[in-house]
Amino acid sequence: MLGRWAIAAFIVLGVAGIAFGAAWRARAAGPTGQVMGTVKVTLKGVPKANAAGIVLYLVGFSEPAPASKPQMVMEAKGFVPMVLPVTAGQTVDFPNRDSVFHNVFSASVTKPFDLGQYPQGESKSRVFTAPGVIDVYCNIHPLMAATILVLPNRKWAVIGKDGQFTIDAVPPGKWTLYAYSRFADKPVKREIEVAADATVKMDLAVDEVRTESPHMNKFGQPYGKGAYK
Repeated sequence: MLGRWAIAAFIVLGVAGIAFGAAWRARAAGPTGQVMGTVKVTLKGVPKANAAGIVLYLVGFSEPAPASKPQMVMEAKGFVPMVLPVTAGQTVDFPNRDSVFHNVFSASVTKPFDLGQYPQGESKSRVFTAPGVIDVYCNIHPLMAATILVLPNRKWAVIGKDGQFTIDAVPPGKWTLYAYSRFADKPVKREIEVAADATVKMDLAVDEVRTESPHMNKFGQPYGKGAYK
């Protein structure tokens, strides 16, 4: 079983060997292709009726971050979405829509941060500049957990209940496609080649083998019993 930091390497290593500058701009300006398919999700080998939440992403090339600010919302004592893909360089907002205080933090190697405690109606933000896996928690409510996938480009998709996905405007070339779940041992990996004005069709299978993993609070200590309310 791979740890969370080993999983992060799947994203970081995918950035190696990227061609920057004029070569990338020339490629991006030309005709592009498409990647589409279906992901079948199982839980310890048993098919799941709802496949929502799996993130498909491509690595091997870089793109600038869009100006938009995605959100990871706190509501009903949970994070929405549970997995948030962003492009390196984007700012993520963390609005609190609950009637209780929250304290969002991450102890990740790639981007440790602590937003402090704040009430309903307030929002704080962080910029994520380096590709990697950022596990996010609340220091007050230990059952709150989510992941930010900081990716090297914009070519990703979050599948719905039916497991289908489409990634448009993919530059021609040989890339690596990953399917990521918070509850799998590691991302599913496929090497693909995309041609201009063509569609690559892929069927993948993701086996989730666990539920939420226990974690420490922001001080590296176990949560107190009262924190589980």
